Amino acid sequence: MFELKKYTLTLCAFIMLTGCSSFGYGVTEAILDSNQKNDARICKVTGRPFSGLQPLLKDGLKVLMVHGIGEHTSGYAAEFLDKLTAEMGLNKTSPGYKTIDLFDPVETTKSLGTMRVHHYFNKDHSKTLLFYELLWSSITQEAKKVIAYDSTGEYSHRRADINNLLKKFSNDTMPDSFLYLGDHHQDILTSFIQAYCWMAAKNWHDLAAHTTHSCDFHAPGFSDNLQKNHYAFVTHSLGSRITIDGLQRMAHVLGSDSNIYHGSIKKPQTAVQILKEKETYIFMLANQLPILQLGRKKAEVTQQYANYCQANGTLFKDRMYQSTKVIAFNDPNDIASYPIPYGFSQQYLDSRLCIDISNVEINIASVTDLFGLGTFANPLTAHSGYKSDDRVIALIAKGIGTDKSADIVNQRCRWLEEVD
Repeated sequence: MFELKKYTLTLCAFIMLTGCSSFGYGVTEAILDSNQKNDARICKVTGRPFSGLQPLLKDGLKVLMVHGIGEHTSGYAAEFLDKLTAEMGLNKTSPGYKTIDLFDPVETTKSLGTMRVHHYFNKDHSKTLLFYELLWSSITQEAKKVIAYDSTGEYSHRRADINNLLKKFSNDTMPDSFLYLGDHHQDILTSFIQAYCWMAAKNWHDLAAHTTHSCDFHAPGFSDNLQKNHYAFVTHSLGSRITIDGLQRMAHVLGSDSNIYHGSIKKPQTAVQILKEKETYIFMLANQLPILQLGRKKAEVTQQYANYCQANGTLFKDRMYQSTKVIAFNDPNDIASYPIPYGFSQQYLDSRLCIDISNVEINIASVTDLFGLGTFANPLTAHSGYKSDDRVIALIAKGIGTDKSADIVNQRCRWLEEVD
């Protein structure tokens, strides 16, 4: 009986991990979800109250989405964006989208991915959203060809069917973390920083339908736009590490005595002062900060939150942001994401970002009884199902702990407020 139970659980895990919709979902998930009559999935938020993105729309909100491991294609954020704009009451949009090809500002022929820009607003244009979908996965495509042979028929025909599906999934996703921590680290970070630059430098009507050159932090209007708008980030898995590292890189450059941003490009002095008064959100879906900290050095400046982030701190004038609100989402049944433990930010992340962390422990995947053999939750759904979860969308849009929080959050999520 034990061996049968073990075999059944293992087989189900293999099927779920493949991500094959026709086989994994059509056969297995349909069976596992058949007895889910009541949605009892957990949703627990631990941290301070936060308002979410909706209140920022009135001054012009710009949101950058940064994907995680695996090959992505343009439009990967479509479902998430559709739900987010509906939740925030944005029922108007400019036709189509605009595309920006990202290039290294020094090695001007080096491609660093692309970014797709969408424009949403309400009837009287009093609330606006510019949504930027960063696509950096092309940076690692060439390097991943080293193992491409492993997915060809010459080798794959020797594997069992489910194992072969698992291997293909692994070959597409796992190398990205290794490549990011290795030789491709600089290129991916520069892609993020270029995306940030474009987000601040131009508004919808200033952008061409297709832009094909690098962004300059000294571009005309850069500081004015930076001053006027609010900025936020939505990240997934490895994207959380990329975003934090990108902001830490900027904190290093903006906080140093050097006038070098990257190569020969000087840092914008006015922008430095503007950022010090900014608050920003980072919503980290399937957060991976703790696991991707392993084997890495700590940030340049740590354990000095009070000095940099409190008004009476001795280094308050040298901060990068007034506040960075990190909302870290984690499904306990996701084998590839983690909550952020107490003290992690102080010990490992840059104090100049003035990071304030809230953890969201949430079941994205339903937990199901496998016919008395034990409980199981689809780990693939647990890792990648955030974009379609109404609770996640509502938390990002309207936060928790305020009178504007969404009904679904008030009814379905438990809030454990942290107080000093």
